[in-house]
Amino acid sequence: MFRYLESEGAVVLVEPVASLIQFLLSKGMLRHSNRREMILNDQVKHWWNIGKRIGNYAKYQQKYLVLWLGYKLFRRAYARLQDALGADHHMLIEQRILQELAGKYYNINIEGGEGYMEIAKNRYYHEHHLAHMVLSLKPFGCMPSTQSDGVQSAVMELNRDMIFLPLETAAEGETNAQSRVLMSLSDAMIKAKREVADARVAAGISMEELRAYVDRHPELKKATYVVPRRPGVVSMAAHFIYHVGDLVKRG
Repeated sequence: MFRYLESEGAVVLVEPVASLIQFLLSKGMLRHSNRREMILNDQVKHWWNIGKRIGNYAKYQQKYLVLWLGYKLFRRAYARLQDALGADHHMLIEQRILQELAGKYYNINIEGGEGYMEIAKNRYYHEHHLAHMVLSLKPFGCMPSTQSDGVQSAVMELNRDMIFLPLETAAEGETNAQSRVLMSLSDAMIKAKREVADARVAAGISMEELRAYVDRHPELKKATYVVPRRPGVVSMAAHFIYHVGDLVKRG
């Protein structure tokens, strides 16, 4: 599917496995917090049994601290990896932010699969202008996925310009899957082309001038060159046009 998307002109941003690991650590903290009263009252028969209550509280805090520390250390290691790669990579989204985004539509305590993540990430990418289209690609149907897809209908109803496509694939359905993707991708391409056109007007530079400037500055052609991002702009081509336009104006 990724090869097919790229062959149709899409720039694919694949969600890293690290997002799932961070989710599992955060889910452990959430699950542990929900069981707080049960843990504190474990084997406490009378309210005056202070010693047992203190011991239970210490055990509760100890486990929570281990999960919290693992979460923070994992994010720190991921950030250091990004710095070592030296490119413009997308940092893992804080789970607290995702829980707030999904909580309006989906009970974040529901277990199974990625839980609230699909809804939250779709909203996050849309509201922060990180993608024109979100494709949820899954090789099979399951109850958590079905629940999430149902909730996405309400999310999209309130965000009419959002493009989200849930896709369950199988070997015999490749043609059908590609057809569905192409229809949504066409809408995303319209948005991308509009952004590029607006960037060319705002930058005040023609494509010929842009190509000539890039030829004179070969460092702009390097794959590791970091193009500054502008608020409200998704397309990397539009970001590049704005950037080259600024460089030309500076002389």
